[in-house]
Amino acid sequence: MESTDGPVLADWPSHRSMHPMTKEQALAGSKMWSLMGLGATVGATFAARKALTTTWKLATGKPPPQNPAHPDVSVAEAVAWAAVSGVAVGLARMFASRKAANYYRKSTGHLPSNLEDVEV
Repeated sequence: MESTDGPVLADWPSHRSMHPMTKEQALAGSKMWSLMGLGATVGATFAARKALTTTWKLATGKPPPQNPAHPDVSVAEAVAWAAVSGVAVGLARMFASRKAANYYRKSTGHLPSNLEDVEV
């Protein structure tokens, strides 16, 4: 029986080369990506802060410092809050941006322009 393997998808021309975008389409895509990226990062930041505040209360028995720079907040508590909240929010934003970029790629057939030329 003869093999029915077709061409490898990597050998196919990209979506963009088959259907070049107009300036208007590129601008609309750029605006859509900006809104998606903004919405994803704002939502992720809010969710991470909420989860982190709840976890901090459970772990320490008190709310996190509202302003770690205040002199009445211990240095150890200020450093711990800054480190934990910075890492948590940074990771949440990164994962949300990745998810949004994957959704954008599935919807449009290509990555947003600011991610296309990035070497991995």
